[in-house]
Amino acid sequence: MSSSSLNKVSAQGLLVAIGIVFGDIGTSPLYTLSAVMRGRELSETLVLGTFSCILWTLTLQTTIKYVIITLRADNKGEGGIFSLYTLVRRFTGKWLMYPAVIGGSFLLADGLITPPISVSSAIEGLLIFYPNLDTVPIVIAILIVLFVSQQFGTQQLGKLFGPVMLIWFTFIGVIGLWALWSQPSVLKAINPYYAIHFLLTYPSGFWLLGGVFLCTTGAEALYSDMGHCGRSNIRVSWVYVKTTLVLSYAGQSAWLLHHLGQRLGETSPFYSIVPPSITVFSIGLATLATIIASQALISGSFTLVSEAMRLNLWPRQRIGYPSNERGQLYVPFVNWGLMVGCCLIVLHFRESKNMEAAFGLAVTLTMLMSTVLMSMYMRVKRFNVILRLGLTVIFLAVETTFLIANLVKFEEGGWISITLGVLIMAMMLFWREGETIKQSLIRYDSLPDNLPILKALSNDLNIPKFATHLVYLTTSDTSQRIESETLYSILNRAPKRADIYWFIHVFVEDEPYVMRYKVETLAEEDVYVITFYLGFRIEPRINLLFRLVVEDLVENKEVTIDSRYKSLNTHRVPGDFRFVLFRRFLSYENDLTTRQQVIMSGYALLKKIALDPQAAYGLDTSNVLIEDIPLVITKPKSLPLKRINIKNS
Repeated sequence: MSSSSLNKVSAQGLLVAIGIVFGDIGTSPLYTLSAVMRGRELSETLVLGTFSCILWTLTLQTTIKYVIITLRADNKGEGGIFSLYTLVRRFTGKWLMYPAVIGGSFLLADGLITPPISVSSAIEGLLIFYPNLDTVPIVIAILIVLFVSQQFGTQQLGKLFGPVMLIWFTFIGVIGLWALWSQPSVLKAINPYYAIHFLLTYPSGFWLLGGVFLCTTGAEALYSDMGHCGRSNIRVSWVYVKTTLVLSYAGQSAWLLHHLGQRLGETSPFYSIVPPSITVFSIGLATLATIIASQALISGSFTLVSEAMRLNLWPRQRIGYPSNERGQLYVPFVNWGLMVGCCLIVLHFRESKNMEAAFGLAVTLTMLMSTVLMSMYMRVKRFNVILRLGLTVIFLAVETTFLIANLVKFEEGGWISITLGVLIMAMMLFWREGETIKQSLIRYDSLPDNLPILKALSNDLNIPKFATHLVYLTTSDTSQRIESETLYSILNRAPKRADIYWFIHVFVEDEPYVMRYKVETLAEEDVYVITFYLGFRIEPRINLLFRLVVEDLVENKEVTIDSRYKSLNTHRVPGDFRFVLFRRFLSYENDLTTRQQVIMSGYALLKKIALDPQAAYGLDTSNVLIEDIPLVITKPKSLPLKRINIKNS
């Protein structure tokens, strides 16, 4: 589906938006008010102030920042922090890579907490009937089934996401309205005075913003999932979703006002407003909603890591495509890592109330970084200066406030997501710096100047033929030059005679799904250069793409791929294709600075989890030769080696 068609409002698009985009933010009523109220004596200032803070957080942070402003920054219909980065990086300095890396890292880290807290908060509704029930095995079982099923794809189940989430939002809205009917005075908290009064007068009111923030932790998903359903469908469906969320929070607040002077304890305000006769139904529906929310987050993590790979911020991992649906992919390394991490989180915290302390801190950093990138986007698009600076200051102030309020969670569990985020960020930066150093060491020679020797080698019958078609992947972005090591491989390292030499370069475009190529004929029937222009969300399956290009060239009679051996050529037997890839390693002949040692040591460690070159480019291992190339970053100083002259007697 094209980006233009996605941006048209349709019933299907609205249903997809409700099913995929709003899962995380849509299940937050299960635990947000509990996180703020638990253990505190209920007062009107606390209840109305909290509801007012939630309402205005949803308005400022979710509606204005993300739904109205950030969704404008679509990259050919795609969203997300890396998509936003690709929109602005060509116009600004390299420093913008760091906000993108920080934001992406902590968004991934936050994904480790979301499935456990969402599923746990739903399953804990069973405690109403079985107070001594240990919910941990149930939660872990659900999470394991969820992660194991990823490899099979969710195309069929995905069709149920929209209807189920529509029922969920309708349910929480109706139940909230029913509870609100008994105490409509709670609606006076729409006045922001109650939020301000709460923050200024309630003891430790400011620090309770860490709990309030849980109502908007899914806001980043609105932008990240834009490619699935389009900006317009998200905006229109948000009107309904926000209405039901506000009604749910209002209904819970109304129930809390009926219990002023009491302490909330372990009681869930959400399940307390559900009529007893449908409690079991509500638990089942909540469980389905949290599973869908978790699924959306897992899929988002796959997409985020895939984008990081294409932007050279992450070691290449194996990627599967369990269905033909655009954008649906499966990254085993990420999937199993998330599964283990989520299960450990459940085992460590055991209850959702304990997970609340670890939740939200990391995503505030992501939101801050997206604000920085969004400010640069508005600058590139020449927004009114006063408007741009005003919005940037407001959102930075709001998000910094939430960050400070969330810092109180650090010792209580927030350190887990922060530590994980820092580790992911370190991985990205080490990989990026290592790749940058590696690329800086590559030397190039003129390809046109070496055409005569390549043609001579191709026709030298004294040298055994290495392959009919010899293919090299090159980092050179022009047909005028080629890596010195490539020429060395062909001419010096056991000369490789071939009938046709192919040089392939892959250029990563800033657009998400573009797929183009060009072919340059440097020597007809001898040397060809192919450049693929692939979007940052397109996997470089070179084996498939190269075959399609060759078939097109043959059909247009631009090249002949038949074997040059007479016996085979007579019968039009196609010649063989062989790929040569380079695997670079750090040479022992290096005098490295401390910084270089740290970077290259980290880079070497990450290489152990990265795919081999042939797997990374989707090549058939039976026709691939990998050659090891030493990297010499800093040549050792000249050694005082002296020759001993031997006198002849």
